[in-house]
Amino acid sequence: MTPASPNPDRRNENSRRAILDATIELTSTMGYGKVTIERIAAAAGVGKQTIYRWWPSKAVLALEAINDYVGEATDFPDTGDITKDLVAQMAGVIGLLNGNIGAVLRGTIAEAQSDPTIQAAIRDTIVEPRTDMCVIRLAKAVEAGQLRPVMPLREMVELIYAPVYYRLLLGTDELKPADASAFVANAMAGLDPAGG
Repeated sequence: MTPASPNPDRRNENSRRAILDATIELTSTMGYGKVTIERIAAAAGVGKQTIYRWWPSKAVLALEAINDYVGEATDFPDTGDITKDLVAQMAGVIGLLNGNIGAVLRGTIAEAQSDPTIQAAIRDTIVEPRTDMCVIRLAKAVEAGQLRPVMPLREMVELIYAPVYYRLLLGTDELKPADASAFVANAMAGLDPAGG
C-alpha cells in the first residue's frame, strides 16, 4: 500500500463525527423509534453503506454516539470525601440524562427489551465500565472507613443509582441534578459507618 492509498480499515474522522452527531440530534428530536439509518446517513451527508460498514445496527451506533458524547464526564472524582464525590458525579450524570443523551439511552434501552444482543451491548459498553469505576471508588471509601461493607460493592452501586434510572425510565418524577444530594444521602444512611 502506497502512502497515498487510503486505509480501508480506518474510518474517516469527519464522516464518523458527522454520523455520531446526526445520531444524537435526530434521536433526541424525533425519538429513537422514528430514526432510521437512512435518515442518519442523509443528515450526516454519507451513504448508508458507510454506516453499515462501521456499525452493524442503529443500536450499536447509538451506543457509540453516547460514549463519544459523554467522554470522561461520568468519571468519578476522588477528593477523599465519598459523599461529595458521588453527589458531584451523579449530578453530572443527571445533567447528561436530561439532555439529548437521555433520549438516546431511553430509546436504546427500550429496543434492548426485545433484543438480547442490544441488551448485552448496553451492559458491555455503557453499564459495566461505569459500574467498575464506581466499584473502585467505593472500595477506596470502604478502606478509608467512610462506608460500611454491608453488601457487595456492585450492589452498593445499584442502591445508590437506582433512583436515577427509575425516574429516567419510568418518568415517576422530574429528574434534576439537585436531586443527587438527596439520592446519595438516602443511600448513605444505610452505608455510613456512623449509622451502624
